Amino acid sequence: MKNTNKKPEVYLTSKPHYDILDGLRGVAAIMVVLFHLFETHNHGIHSEQIINHGYLAVDFFYVLSGFVIGYAYDDRWGKMSLGNFFKRRLVRLHPMIIMGMTIGLITFYFQAGPAFPGIADTPIWKLLLVFIIGCTLIPICKSLDFRGWTEMHPLDGPAWSLFYEYIANLIYGLFIHRFSKKWLAFLVFIFACVTIEFTTYGSKEGYIIGGWCIWDPAQVRIGLTRLLYPFFAGLLLSRVAKLKHYDHSFLMCSLLVIVLLSIPNIGGNTHQWMNGLYESLCIIVLFPLIVFMGASGNVTGKRASKVCRFLGDISYPLYITHYSFVYLYTSWQSKTSATIQQGIPMMILVFVVSITVAYCSMHFYDLPVRAWLKKKVFTVVKQQ
Repeated sequence: MKNTNKKPEVYLTSKPHYDILDGLRGVAAIMVVLFHLFETHNHGIHSEQIINHGYLAVDFFYVLSGFVIGYAYDDRWGKMSLGNFFKRRLVRLHPMIIMGMTIGLITFYFQAGPAFPGIADTPIWKLLLVFIIGCTLIPICKSLDFRGWTEMHPLDGPAWSLFYEYIANLIYGLFIHRFSKKWLAFLVFIFACVTIEFTTYGSKEGYIIGGWCIWDPAQVRIGLTRLLYPFFAGLLLSRVAKLKHYDHSFLMCSLLVIVLLSIPNIGGNTHQWMNGLYESLCIIVLFPLIVFMGASGNVTGKRASKVCRFLGDISYPLYITHYSFVYLYTSWQSKTSATIQQGIPMMILVFVVSITVAYCSMHFYDLPVRAWLKKKVFTVVKQQ
């Protein structure tokens, strides 16, 4: 007999956003796009990379994510089931993952060239199989790595960080949301020690870059190291921070993000531990400080509010869709051997296209699909 007393899945309306944090996420996403474009020209010598620490934007995203998760969900567990939480996160994140994979599918064969010699020989059935697996965010096996970069998602490289984001959400939903502030602080301290140990000793080159290759234990270690401290430090910050008022905090925090991600290599090849210490300083101290300052600030003026809202709206779509166009740029550069100076017009084109696709994806796909899913899966009620 059918149970007619089953409670509907309730979708508590979202809390007000921290506009400045949304804007900072957009600033960091733009820095990621620029980092990836310039990365094409470093010839494997990362110390010469322009926007040298741009990859640390991922660690900054994790701090932001932990803070926002704590703010949005910590006080709702009496009204929200575990399944409800996971569904909310899937509705929020997964539509754009599918979009990122779809753009990667559409542009795939156009990326053929010296940089990706395996693309031309990739059969359609294998491409479609990788696409289907990618849409689930399950890492592919080695035999399906047709690009040759050992990515867990070769149609959309940045999706690796969403894989770890899901792990963080899983750990939070199952266990960590029950932890007291003291226990959470203890975990954060342990994870900070792990981060320092890796950046100064465990990393051979003084960089914490990596995490995208799931079948390599060293890459898994990097991925988890990059995830655990930032995410749970952000969560702890949301619980203990007594926010203050800072004027012009969006401008100050944006400049800090840009500068920290752009700092050249520190220490060179002879003192690589110095670069590791710099990265630990950014991840452990400066990124949480920026999030604190951003959460403490207020957006004043319609223009600043519009800028923050626009940057926040495109931040996730830009991050998860731009890399297909970076693949295209990389293929073009490998065919033409263009220098950075010669490649600047094409970089500008890729940048503009990436922003445009991100905005259109958000406006015409992500928002409507998420609204439809909410209606199908949840009963929407106002937060009390």
